[in-house]
Parts: sequence; structure tokens; C-alpha cells
Amino acid sequence: MLPYTLATLAMWMAFNAPGQVLIGQQLITLDEAHKEANLALILGVGAFVSLLANPLFGALSDRARGRLGRRRPYLIGGAVAATAGLLLLGVGESVPVLVAGWGLTQLALNAYQAALTAVIPDRVPPSQRATVSGLAGLSQVLGTILGVGLTGALPVMLAKYALLGALLLLAMLGFVLTSRDPQAPATPPAPLTLAGFLSPLRHRDFALAWLTRGLVTLGYALGTTYLLYFLRDRVGLKDPAAGVFQANLAAGGALLLTVLLGGVLSDRLGRRKVFVIGSTVVIAAGLLTLALLPTWPGTLAAAALMGAGFGVYLAVDVALITEVLPSAHDSARDLGVINVALTLPQTFAPALCALFVTSLGGYTPLFLVAAVITLISAALVQGIRGVR
Repeated sequence: MLPYTLATLAMWMAFNAPGQVLIGQQLITLDEAHKEANLALILGVGAFVSLLANPLFGALSDRARGRLGRRRPYLIGGAVAATAGLLLLGVGESVPVLVAGWGLTQLALNAYQAALTAVIPDRVPPSQRATVSGLAGLSQVLGTILGVGLTGALPVMLAKYALLGALLLLAMLGFVLTSRDPQAPATPPAPLTLAGFLSPLRHRDFALAWLTRGLVTLGYALGTTYLLYFLRDRVGLKDPAAGVFQANLAAGGALLLTVLLGGVLSDRLGRRKVFVIGSTVVIAAGLLTLALLPTWPGTLAAAALMGAGFGVYLAVDVALITEVLPSAHDSARDLGVINVALTLPQTFAPALCALFVTSLGGYTPLFLVAAVITLISAALVQGIRGVR
């Protein structure tokens, strides 16, 4: 699974380094006085694009019948188009160009992600899915660390984005050339309709899995989207980009201790819900730490807690979701609908962050609300009946 892990790692580098640091740095240079509002606009547009793109490309890949297979066309096309979007971001010297660049990048990366996520139900038996999902979860955090660290070592903004694009293309090629695209089912899925996209949410367990993932994503996004500005304006770090990198190192170190262990234990015990609930509570504890200790040591402690919780959550929740999918023929579509729960909160999280920071009391109430939302998710997981 090394090619799969590397393909996932490069994807998260391209997602998270611009969203957490690079675009924020560009906005400080372009218009510091309005950086919060402009960041909310750019990230919100990107999230709205991904909200529509992920389930659409997932459904299209389920229905692909060409010589390249179902998943390969979207992996190849997604990586190439995402590289173009990253290069556009690299030359962006105005907010409209950054909006266009991030929108294109999100569109393409979601095509790539939809095909890549479907690999788990395509090829991995249920008894191993939490372990494999743990590797994917590890890639998400390591992708942030490597993306921020490697781009931070380059002095020119275009070079930072070009590096992310080059690594994405190389990882995609490594995966496509070394893996076999599974044969399409003999019975094709039903034609694409709006009702078809909404049909998975009629299944109670799937709908609850969708809602709980959305709430965790919203809580996590409220806690991390403005981390660069929190470290700069509230904590007072002179180099907030380096602070984001170090906080991600703390999160990644904690995640390393929990992600594979949580996945392996969940697979061996055949239990999902207890791990999802426990990890969600740990994430909420990290958000509470940010609210109550808005200092640099407090930030590192919060990052470690959130990383430890998120490691187990990423591994086990994906496994839980694959076990409540309504249709084997439409797995990529249904996982795309699940991914809406990842992108929908990110559509309005930047605007909520900006509202709290500028008008509703600042970072402390923002992080408190994030913690409460996350705890609500933990309570709702218990209602999923079809998984232990």
C-alpha cells in the first residue's frame, strides 16, 4: 500500500499547505487590513466547489467504462488540473486570481480524492479497513507537516506551489503505474439523478455517519482555519508560519502514536463506535485547551491532543463509514456524499471564524463553540446501529 499512501500524502500536501499557510501569507502581503475577510472568501469558494465536485466525480468514476478503467482517468486528470491550479495560485497577485486558482485546485483535487478514496471499498476487506484508513489518516497529518515544511524552505511563492504540483504528479504516476484498476461490475449503476445523490441519506446509519463526520469536521475547521492569524495576532509569535509548522509537528507526533494502533485495535476487536467516540472527545479537549490557554505552550498541548484524537478518528471513522455504505455499485458516489460532510462545514467555517474574530469576542468563544460542536458529534455516534 506504499503507492496508495504516497498518493494520499501528496494530495493532502496540495490541500493543506495552501489552505493553512500559503494563501494566508499572500493575503498579508496583498491587503493586511482585510486578510480575515479575504481568506474567508477564498476558502469558502474553494469549499463550495469541492462540495459539488466530490460526489459528482465519485459518481462519474463509478460509471466509467473506458480502457483506462473507472478510477485512473480521474486520478490522472485531477492531478494534472490541480497542478495548473496551484501554478495559478503561485502567480496570483490579486484576490480574484487567488479565488480562481483555489477554485480550480479544489475542483481537480476533489476529482482525484473521489477516485482515491474509492480504493478502500474497492480492494480492502472490511477486517483490514481501519488499518488501511489509518495509513490514509497518517498521510493527512504528515502531508500538512511536509507541505508546510518544504514550502517554507523555498523563498519564492511560485516555487512553493510548483513543488506541491510536481510531488502530486509524481505520486499519482507511482500509484497509477503500480496498481490495477478494479473491473467494473457487470451490472452498471443507475443513471445519475439528483434523487440518486440524495438516496444514501435515506439510510439511517449512513445519515448519522454523515452528520457526525460533518460536526467533527466543522469543529476541527473552526479550531485550525485561522491558526496562522491566531498565532500572529493573539499569541504574538514573530514567525507564525513556523509556528503552524511546529504545531503540526506536535500533532503529527501524537498522531503517529495513535493512528495505526487505533486502526489495528479496532480491526482486531471488531469495534468501531467506542474508538470514534473516545477520539472525538480527545479532539474536543484540544479545542478547549486552545480556548483556555491561548499561549504558545497551550497551542502545542492543544495540537498534541487534537493530533492524538484525530489519528484514531481518521482510521476508525472511515472504516465505520465503509461498513454502512448503502450500495456496493455506487461506493465512490456514496463516499463522495460522505465527503460533502468534510467540505460543507469548510464552506462556511472561514466566514464563521472571521465573524467570531472580528465581531463576536475573538478566538476564545470561537474555540469554545468548536469544542461543543465536536462533543455533540460524539454523543450522536452512539445512535448508529449497524456497527458495533
